[in-house]
Amino acid sequence: MDLALSEAAAALEAGEVPVGCVFAHPARGVIGRGRNNTVASRNGTRHAELEAIDRMLDVDGVPPESVAECTLYVTVEPCLMCASALRQLRVSRVVFGAANDKFGGCGSVLSLHADDGASAAGDPPYPAVGGVRKAEAVALLRLFYAQENQNAPQPQKRTRKQLELGAEAARETQHLPGSERGGREPDS
Repeated sequence: MDLALSEAAAALEAGEVPVGCVFAHPARGVIGRGRNNTVASRNGTRHAELEAIDRMLDVDGVPPESVAECTLYVTVEPCLMCASALRQLRVSRVVFGAANDKFGGCGSVLSLHADDGASAAGDPPYPAVGGVRKAEAVALLRLFYAQENQNAPQPQKRTRKQLELGAEAARETQHLPGSERGGREPDS
């Protein structure tokens, strides 16, 4: 988990949500590592797990069957998308730090790692253990969310014309039958 936390810290330094992971093979040690890359890539699917998987399979030439022998150490519970991808790759086990209460796929929201009906292809379930080095993972997340997000869209101010059109529309709806703004019901 030390290496996963290091990847998460590097993600934070790069302005990404601080999630990091490593794939540990029982005989060969760490064969893959990744960190969130959603901001730099402008691609919301570039989570740490998928970054590591792509690098292992495409760049490093790790055979998919080797992934099936690995334990994934990740600082935050895999989301629904990543939990499903891990199941399709038949990962051996997942160990995570912080729970993902909004999108977690390993028990917090859904249990895609273990549910019998979660895999249409019949991929076997995998065990997932959470809470390992949770405090450190949460601390990194808090640092990220305490910062101002330089990449967030700027709020748009309404122009005078937009405000006038909105006020005009509100006045017009007051006279419509059944309007909640003081209109009257039509005569029967």
